Amino acid sequence: MNTADPAQWLTRYDERLSRTAARAKEAGALLEKVTGTASSPRRDVTVTVNASGALEDLSLTPATRSLEADELARLILDATRQARLMVSVQVNAITSEYFGEGPALAVVTQHQPAGAARRDDDDYFANPPEITT
Repeated sequence: MNTADPAQWLTRYDERLSRTAARAKEAGALLEKVTGTASSPRRDVTVTVNASGALEDLSLTPATRSLEADELARLILDATRQARLMVSVQVNAITSEYFGEGPALAVVTQHQPAGAARRDDDDYFANPPEITT
């Protein structure tokens, strides 16, 4: 194949752009579905956040009525941090799978909470995230 042929080069470039756009669309669809849910140790507080870390749902049991305001606030914040960390791990996995290590993953990880760096398999299985439904 003659690489100097502009028509062939343009065709290959267009095909590459189409594949990249399709992969980006797939990744976007997966990222839209990402959520993280975490609960306080006694399950009095449960939060769900979306892929951007925004709070989507907050559930409190009747037992939270007996808590002091600062304790309740701490439980909500701790559960939210855990849920955001879970989301970050999922977002990192999707970004890495679809775009690989590089600029896209670097942009994603620089905006994530501390501790959200990709975890290797040994660390993940030794310290799995708490998953609640």
